[in-house]
Amino acid sequence: MKSIEVVAAIIFHNDKILCVQRGPNKLDYISKKYEFPGGKMEIGETKEQTIKREILEELKMEITVKEEFLTVVHQYPDFILTMHSFICDCIDRKLTLTEHIDFQWLKKDELINLDWAAADIPIMKKLLKLEL
Repeated sequence: MKSIEVVAAIIFHNDKILCVQRGPNKLDYISKKYEFPGGKMEIGETKEQTIKREILEELKMEITVKEEFLTVVHQYPDFILTMHSFICDCIDRKLTLTEHIDFQWLKKDELINLDWAAADIPIMKKLLKLEL
């Protein structure tokens, strides 16, 4: 089975967290699901470099990487995903969607209301327990 390693940004601005919605996909289990933005590492990149590059590409947003948060290994029906998540922040909430179809800035306790991609659920659940 194919393995994919990615990074994800948990972007805070004031007391809200950025959540982005994937577009339609032939794979039902990720189609239109919410996720924390990020992407695949390129050869020679650190996780921190990858996350800054991916957020700039996908959202036209500059972020500051604060600390590593949680690594999730999730087996989807046709691949295994290893996702390293990081707590990040940004100067302002302005962004431009280039790959996603929607975004929301939510308070921590509102995260539970979204339809999350399965690999993002453990991150969301850990965030619910966080003292902000």
